[in-house]
Amino acid sequence: MAAVKKPRLLDLFCGAGGAGMGYHRAGFEVVGVDIAPQPRYPFEFIQGDAFEVLEKIGAEFDAIHASPPCQGYLAATRQWRKAGRVYPDLISETRDALVGSGKPYIIENVRGSPLLNPTELNGGLFDMLVHRPRLFETSFDMPLVLVPQLARPVEMGRPVRPGDVIQPVGHFSGVEYAREQMGIDWMTGPELSQAIPPAYTEFIGRQLIAVLERTP
Repeated sequence: MAAVKKPRLLDLFCGAGGAGMGYHRAGFEVVGVDIAPQPRYPFEFIQGDAFEVLEKIGAEFDAIHASPPCQGYLAATRQWRKAGRVYPDLISETRDALVGSGKPYIIENVRGSPLLNPTELNGGLFDMLVHRPRLFETSFDMPLVLVPQLARPVEMGRPVRPGDVIQPVGHFSGVEYAREQMGIDWMTGPELSQAIPPAYTEFIGRQLIAVLERTP
């Protein structure tokens, strides 16, 4: 019996592979792209400009995920933006490129980013003791998601104790605890501080596979 061919997903602005791992677990063959080296990315990796790679090989894939830089929308960078620091705003350019590809797509970013009709996911939906709200704009319909409330996140720098809800940003405490709660065992602390828990994109990836199976 011939093996069933997996759908292929191009993971743009991939970082160390939290999103990619979720799509892999959902059943995709994943290829990551990032402008910076990602030595711990767990799948095939291309170092390069996301837009150039999308234009060159995007037609080879069944779907596209993109996580453009989020620093321009974070509350933590507000003081620096007020002081005149400029962060890249690539969401509109990313959306235009993905729409132009003609492929089903997902754009991920933080609260406050200009995503269209996004689905918000957080750790409580997946029984994680992690406060990491993330927005996902999709070119396909998503089910209504009611995210349960979490307890107050731990204070930055506070030692992590079992049962604490962790907010892994910046130089946070409890790297091993964060790895366990996020379902990530291959990343460094700085990589974890930027990562999407794979459970988020596994959930989205399963919706996406159902869409692809219905598409002639």
